[in-house]
Amino acid sequence: MARKTKAINDRLTWRKSFNKYKLLYLMLIPGVLWYVLFKYAPMFGIVIAFEKYQPFSGLKGMFNSKWVGLYWFRRFFKSIYAWRLIRNSLLISLKKLVVCFPSSILLAILLNAIPGKIYKKSIQTVSYLPHFLSTVVVCSIVRTVTSVDGGLINMIIKAFGGEPIFFIGRNEYFQGVLVITELWKTIGWNSIVYLAAMTGIDPELYEAATVDGANWHHKILHVTLPAIAPIISLMFILRCGELLNAGFEQVFLLYSSAVYETGDIIDTYVYREGLVSLNYSYSTAVNVFKSVVALVMVLGSNFVAKKMGQEGIW
Repeated sequence: MARKTKAINDRLTWRKSFNKYKLLYLMLIPGVLWYVLFKYAPMFGIVIAFEKYQPFSGLKGMFNSKWVGLYWFRRFFKSIYAWRLIRNSLLISLKKLVVCFPSSILLAILLNAIPGKIYKKSIQTVSYLPHFLSTVVVCSIVRTVTSVDGGLINMIIKAFGGEPIFFIGRNEYFQGVLVITELWKTIGWNSIVYLAAMTGIDPELYEAATVDGANWHHKILHVTLPAIAPIISLMFILRCGELLNAGFEQVFLLYSSAVYETGDIIDTYVYREGLVSLNYSYSTAVNVFKSVVALVMVLGSNFVAKKMGQEGIW
């Protein structure tokens, strides 16, 4: 009886909420449809990772193709490319995480400390601008700036008596170019969420810290960072889920066969095998492996964060 009463109350509460926020629920429909059509519906295609799927056989082929189980997964892990792809994807992602993640927090702290609104807004605007440039434009700028023939960086190197360096064509420099480009493009935009969190900090906490003799560094360590720790924890968990996502568009637009040793990642390999070589089942299996690793990383980092006393995603 109590369960039935609770169910009735839940329905009444939902109806009341829907009637009150009809327009907001209607605005939610396009976003929900986008996720259903482009995120959940394509998941049905995962089945071809366990089949010998023939290209151009369509939906019918998903039901009629020969079942091969984990064959494509075993083939990938036995290939000479598996370790290189996993290593490159992890290294590039970890480098971006180590450099870009704390940099956004640091920028937010520095912006929050600027007293003048004009200077603060100006710096914010300049730091946000790269985010609104498409990856194609950003990579074109990188290619132009790092060009051996007339590139700004190589002109500076030659002015100091050095030899031009083909940065995006040499393995020892390629990952560094990716990290610096990612930092320039994302640091300003990623700092927004931390700035928003800082606006919720009670000013009296800073005043009390000043009375106690705390300087700027002490206020950051003992007031600002603890206050935004839940947001930092949440963003870190979400970022851990992308550890094997090294940035397909950026790598694809900058790399070449000369830097496969350090620049070839899982996503570019899936593109070549799936869309160029038409090995749909094999490329799907590789991508499923990447998705499973992402799921494990999210669950693991969420578990660790909650054990450390921070808020998780759920």
